[in-house]
Amino acid sequence: MHIKDMSRETSLSLLGHMRLGHIACTRGLQPYVTPFSFAYHDGYLYSFGTVGKKIDWMRANPLVSVEVEHIVSVDEWQTVVVAGHFEELDDSPATSEVRAVAHDLLAVNADWWQPGYVKTLSSSQERPLSPVYFRIAIDEISGHEGVAD
Repeated sequence: MHIKDMSRETSLSLLGHMRLGHIACTRGLQPYVTPFSFAYHDGYLYSFGTVGKKIDWMRANPLVSVEVEHIVSVDEWQTVVVAGHFEELDDSPATSEVRAVAHDLLAVNADWWQPGYVKTLSSSQERPLSPVYFRIAIDEISGHEGVAD
């Protein structure tokens, strides 16, 4: 196997075909990584969730990283890493069109609202299910792939 760089176009194409990735945010010096579902469109990763650690931390520090991978085998895979920033799409008139775009992109899949809207227990108490739509603006992107010899 050898590893090679992916072009920006190939990296964006992979984002366009994937639905799940990992998003990393930080609070102080502590990183936090969690799976998330998304839809790629025109330089942004659109997603949504409920208020909790990920949303709270991204509101406090909008700089994030996203990792997406397509693994066929140990020596045949693609991975893309995005450096970007969080933009909340609140209920205001200023973001209503972009929020509708996010909803429509995500709703293409029947289970689009999972895992962001599944009931979760936090400290043995059910968390409120207030939807928070957001997007990640892609500031930098890099991709690598493992190619079997």
